[in-house]
Amino acid sequence: MPRPSVEAERREQILSAACEVVSELGFKSLRIADVARRAGTSSGTVHYYFDTKTALMRAAFEWNFARSLDRRRDLLQEHADPRQRLRAFVDSYLPGDPETVRAWHVWAELWVEALHDRDLQELNEQVYGEWRRLMASIVRDGQDAGLFRDEDPVVVANALIGMIDGLALQVLLGSRSMTLERMRAVCEQVLSSLTVGSSA
Repeated sequence: MPRPSVEAERREQILSAACEVVSELGFKSLRIADVARRAGTSSGTVHYYFDTKTALMRAAFEWNFARSLDRRRDLLQEHADPRQRLRAFVDSYLPGDPETVRAWHVWAELWVEALHDRDLQELNEQVYGEWRRLMASIVRDGQDAGLFRDEDPVVVANALIGMIDGLALQVLLGSRSMTLERMRAVCEQVLSSLTVGSSA
């Protein structure tokens, strides 16, 4: 049996490979053999860690979310000003670099599969609960400092999340009406409108 450190490393490689394959081919076209090839291992090794394709993909979706949070933890510590923190947090979700684009592709696949899978619906609920909590926490900090308008922070968080999701999908689909720069401009305008003293 492999050592724990080797097992953890191999599992990480498989999950990263699974996300890459899902991003490029989609969940429906994913084969265990493709993941194994991308991870530089065998299909048997993949099955050692994950009994089924569904188990692999659930773990990959969870891994994708954990990686997403890990990439942003420093952002939450870098800016003392909640306005800067919220801008940096929102900006980090714009699909402007390969890693973020890949993560968005994986989320899009999760949403499609979750329409027909209660377990994935629950995973989506957990993910959005955490994202909503983080966003609402930044808004509350801004309100406590007198920097943001006095509105329900959970409602504000949901509005921002819905906006980011919708605009990002349009960018990923190559919309001529919603480019990355236009998405950035829309997000900036909405964030500015939250600030005390701005015109509503």
